[in-house]
Amino acid sequence: MLALLIGAALLPTVIVLALLIKIDSPGHVFFQQQRAGRLGKPFEIVKFRTMYNGSPVYSDKLSESDPRITRLGRLLRRTALDEIPQLVNVLKGEMALIGPRPEQLPLLCRYQPWQLDRQLVKPGITGWWQVHHRDSVPMYENVDKDLYYIEHVGPKLDLIIVAKTIAVMVGGLRSRPRGRRHLVESAADGGGLSGSTTQIDHAGLGSELPSS
Repeated sequence: MLALLIGAALLPTVIVLALLIKIDSPGHVFFQQQRAGRLGKPFEIVKFRTMYNGSPVYSDKLSESDPRITRLGRLLRRTALDEIPQLVNVLKGEMALIGPRPEQLPLLCRYQPWQLDRQLVKPGITGWWQVHHRDSVPMYENVDKDLYYIEHVGPKLDLIIVAKTIAVMVGGLRSRPRGRRHLVESAADGGGLSGSTTQIDHAGLGSELPSS
């Protein structure tokens, strides 16, 4: 019910962002990708598209200077506005408003058995990891934050996360975007591509996940 109310309130924002994405670069407005839900069950996550057509479907965390990210996409990522369409996933029961970040299916093969405990709950649009992930460290190296949330979940922690989420969004609007010249130089030097992205085709979920 709460997700429905939030979605209705954000509908004008969704329409404006959809138009801006179409104007900014060719391609679809939305980006869909398989992610791991509760107990590793696959589902299609929905986000606003932030990269140019032809970019890899699966990749490690990208730096903001990566030339495959569109001009508007950099803003959407900084402010987390690209996450708004995931309210559809919440309404479908695949995600929660707050919880661990939904991991890319191919990257679960990098997890140690103890790290897979993060899959015991529904993933969230925002969460303890999401408001601390601006250090560019990949999700599978930040599992301790997801486990902390699962062990300390409650109204107080959720309110802290909501406040931090708003701070991240406001901070993203205030931060100064990188110039086009910087992006071109990064690509020429290899800084935007070398070591920052690994395309992965497929991987298993592992046998450590409990059966439903």
